[in-house]
Amino acid sequence: MKRTTNQRKAIRDVFSQTDRPLSTEEVHAAAQRHLPRIGIATVYRTLKLLLGEGWLTAVRLPGEPPRYELAGKPHHHHFHCRACGRVYEVPGNAELLDSILPAGFTLDSHDLMLCGRCAQCSGRPG
Repeated sequence: MKRTTNQRKAIRDVFSQTDRPLSTEEVHAAAQRHLPRIGIATVYRTLKLLLGEGWLTAVRLPGEPPRYELAGKPHHHHFHCRACGRVYEVPGNAELLDSILPAGFTLDSHDLMLCGRCAQCSGRPG
């Protein structure tokens, strides 16, 4: 059994209070609000531990470091803002994907990443 440290609690709290995937740097900055002296190496170690426990899952972006989010969420996709670099969750619809497959095809899995500018970066209300 892994012991609970203040650092691990702070990082778990960051994810519990956030509704989008976070980069290691975003986790570090948010955790520093709870524990100002938390180091980036501690964040990396804790993310690795939480991934190994299955508490977090990695969100992969081509050519970029992964983002992390709570595991076990309902089916969803992601939107990557090319201006600010943030990644957001968007609702997923597996039935829609099944409906666009060519006849006779079977979908085993998929990764759908939408890209553009978030409401804040595009200057549009969100």
